[in-house]
Amino acid sequence: MKTSSSRIAGLGTTIFAEMSVLAARTGAVNLGQGFPDTDGPTEVVERAVEALRGGRNQYAPGTGVPELRAAIAAHQQRFYGLVVDPDTEVAVTTGATEAIASALLGLVDPGDEVIALEPYYDSYVAMLQMSGAVRRPVTLRAPDFRLPIDELRAAVTPRTTAILLNTPHNPTGSVLRPEELKAIAAIAIEHDLVVISDEVYEHLTFDGRRHVPIATLPGMAERTLTISSGGKTFSFTGWKIGWATGPARLVQAMLGAKQFLTYTSGSPLQPAIAHALGAEDAYFTDFTARLQSQRDQLCEGLREVGLEVYVPEGTYFVTTDIRPLGFDDGLDFCRSLPERAGVAAIPHQVFYDPDTHSSSRDNPGRPLVRWAFCKRPEVLREAIDRLAVLGPHA
Repeated sequence: MKTSSSRIAGLGTTIFAEMSVLAARTGAVNLGQGFPDTDGPTEVVERAVEALRGGRNQYAPGTGVPELRAAIAAHQQRFYGLVVDPDTEVAVTTGATEAIASALLGLVDPGDEVIALEPYYDSYVAMLQMSGAVRRPVTLRAPDFRLPIDELRAAVTPRTTAILLNTPHNPTGSVLRPEELKAIAAIAIEHDLVVISDEVYEHLTFDGRRHVPIATLPGMAERTLTISSGGKTFSFTGWKIGWATGPARLVQAMLGAKQFLTYTSGSPLQPAIAHALGAEDAYFTDFTARLQSQRDQLCEGLREVGLEVYVPEGTYFVTTDIRPLGFDDGLDFCRSLPERAGVAAIPHQVFYDPDTHSSSRDNPGRPLVRWAFCKRPEVLREAIDRLAVLGPHA
């Protein structure tokens, strides 16, 4: 009896599930999976409650409820000057992960080559494999995780059809700079490529940096599918309300796949996220400032432990090199960390291409570990105190 298909061969269990289970079993402070430990704005929750009690509990339209599509379009214009038609150029998805999956299934044929910035979120590998695409990684390397433009240009072949972009970048925390975005745009236009741009951390950029959607660059709006969600921006990761915006033909191709996955979801939650997207500017600036403070707290604590810290420019995550403490394998380190120190983290090496880096020894992420700072300051302090057992003076 056949028990699985080749589409999922080698994918195994996501590292986030593995580490979260380990954290729960050991009572470890979970700095692994990227979810906050506090809920978002109370008034947004109340909007969801009103929708639940008001009978909005049946199927929403496959593209999303009208007020959310309108709110997404207004958000794109308000923050970036992007004008999109809420009826034809916006679609609501079950989180950004489904948007990425649907985009790849709807836009990529088996054998097409897709360039992605490595290290990359693990669903990218899974969905590229399921769609039959050929991965072409372009690696962002420590310590600064900048885009190697010459390598990006060299990765394009006659079979390349798309670039899968992620900025602010998970797991490195790098925010692509204007000159990097311009280089990507030039390559996409020259080779007539589609860009699928994952921008879920768009409102989490630090130290005065500004997120610039690649769709705002000349010649890019017509070839870019921009993806985001309410989970990270409003601290409702469990609601799984995501979206994609872009030219109607790209949105329609994504919907062609999405309609046979979830079709629709989260009907009473969609109006609540629509309300959230209309928040005053103070919400967004205060949210970013709070996360930047938590970033600084965790970075300083990890330095005190003795780790080499790469300060992120955005996202929920900070990356460290574990070699100063005498470790060199992040996967082994993270699997033993809950028992050793009562803290959970995520090894970088699982975010690198399994075909390109077939040996763990040549994996650039081998000595790197990702830590989440989207936790309350007292939780971060507890984690840092526990990690002191690893330090040089422990």
